[in-house]
Amino acid sequence: MDTEKIILGIDPGTTIMGFGLIKVVNKKMHFMQLNELQLKKYDNHYVKLKLIFERTIELIDSYHPDEIAIEAPFFGKNVQSMLKLGRAQGVAMAAGLSRDIPITEYSPKKIKMAITGSGNASKEQVAKMLQSTLGLKELPKNLDSTDGLAAAVCHFYNEGRIEVGKNYSGWGAFVKNNPKKIG
Repeated sequence: MDTEKIILGIDPGTTIMGFGLIKVVNKKMHFMQLNELQLKKYDNHYVKLKLIFERTIELIDSYHPDEIAIEAPFFGKNVQSMLKLGRAQGVAMAAGLSRDIPITEYSPKKIKMAITGSGNASKEQVAKMLQSTLGLKELPKNLDSTDGLAAAVCHFYNEGRIEVGKNYSGWGAFVKNNPKKIG
């Protein structure tokens, strides 16, 4: 009997949200799509968050992913940028959680390590490795979409491993695991 599932990978951002989808059939990965949501032209941060939520819901309703892998925000020096990035990640997660889709977060280093073998790989190295692994004909101009795809592939590679990242199977699980972050 064939086993099949779809993994949506998301690289959240308030300028560009990258995403990629893979289908796993009998433990073999197949490329489905990669793309990005351009948010540069919007000045209002709340409009950007609304668009991230709506696009994520649209992806879920169109492709019916079984799982979502999302890149966790890296730690930077600019607190305002970190806050905005965290909000972008949060609304993408909320979209998945609202549809009861399990979500796993991965650090940028963990994603790079899973794809290239080096946690310090460049975006270009990650993109080239994905191109080779998945047989992509060409790479996009912006590599945010390959970062989203990389999150999905990282999740595939880490499946079945214990302690791969933070998992949330729904709102209840999120609240239970984050009591201090809620209320």
